[in-house]
Amino acid sequence: MDITAYLNRINYAGPLAPTAETLRRLHLAHLLSVPFENLSIHWHEPIVLTDEALFQKIVLRQRGGFCYELNGLFASLLRTLGFQVEMLSAGVMNKRGEFGPEFDHMTLMVTLAERWLVDVGFGDSFREPLLLDARTEQVQGRRAYRIEEVGDGRLILMERREGDEWQAQYRFSLEPHVYADYAGMCRYHQTSPESHFTQRRICSLATADGRVTLSERRLIITRGGERQERELGSAEEYGEVLRTHFGIEAAPNQGMQPTAMRRSVILETY
Repeated sequence: MDITAYLNRINYAGPLAPTAETLRRLHLAHLLSVPFENLSIHWHEPIVLTDEALFQKIVLRQRGGFCYELNGLFASLLRTLGFQVEMLSAGVMNKRGEFGPEFDHMTLMVTLAERWLVDVGFGDSFREPLLLDARTEQVQGRRAYRIEEVGDGRLILMERREGDEWQAQYRFSLEPHVYADYAGMCRYHQTSPESHFTQRRICSLATADGRVTLSERRLIITRGGERQERELGSAEEYGEVLRTHFGIEAAPNQGMQPTAMRRSVILETY
């Protein structure tokens, strides 16, 4: 791996020794530089789970990705720097209050003097690694997180500091896995009309004081807790937002074609 190119991609110039502080700084830098996005699914671009393919996409082509891509490549970077990293399987809590199946999500465990939960591929979630074995609240800005034991696995919950109830994000096991284990669910999320990834386009990036998100044609910008939204009116404006906020160039035929039409093409291809 070209470490220099990867570090330039995430605008990181800090320490590289495998310590908790380096992990924290790399994690935050990644979230502030590489968007969580599923555009490949809607642009008819196959997602290949190998370090080489993901490096080409995320580092050289300046793209983002979803969990398998972002956490997969980040795990490779950490290993190259000397960290002990394991890929873990997780099931995400859906709007019906149900957990997804095994390999619905990839998260990471990094073992140093203590074990850390690491995740740069879950969108709007914790910005710094969480202590995996702590059972107390771990506060980050306006949010708090808690990890509980559930059977032989773990459950991560989030609470906004405004006093909301605790919300489960995902449950995960501690058994280590490899890319091939996620292949079936990665294919499902690229092709199934039941997957939320095929139902709408999303591109989201953390900022120093909030987040910028492009959900279908709606641009959502949050700064300091204040939220602004507007609807985009043209393919040209959509492309300009991708360039300006996310550094992503869309080809002319990758504009604002309706998601359902793009999904049907993908299903035929796979």
